[in-house]
Amino acid sequence: MGRREIIESAVRILAPRIPRHEFEAVTDHALGSRGLHTATPETAAWLSLVAYIRHRFTDYDELLEDGYDTDSARFFVLDHMNEVLEEWGSPRRIKAEDEKAEDGTD
Repeated sequence: MGRREIIESAVRILAPRIPRHEFEAVTDHALGSRGLHTATPETAAWLSLVAYIRHRFTDYDELLEDGYDTDSARFFVLDHMNEVLEEWGSPRRIKAEDEKAEDGTD
């Protein structure tokens, strides 16, 4: 099984109800991001999913434009990100400390 198939499988496990077009975007980002190239496929899938939700479904980018630092902006969108994960059937949630430890996905 190739890297794409492993990432696709991981995304399906992480977000079983993710809409098809979102699934494709998350998978493509996990494969195309230089920051995720050396990550395990499962880690790449999770970090890609988190980054995708942050940028597509929250006010994160607007908060940065308004002058908030990265940690503050991530704090303010955390609950909404977890709501999307729940809606998509994800068994995982993001914790504040996870957001501070994350790298390579912005």
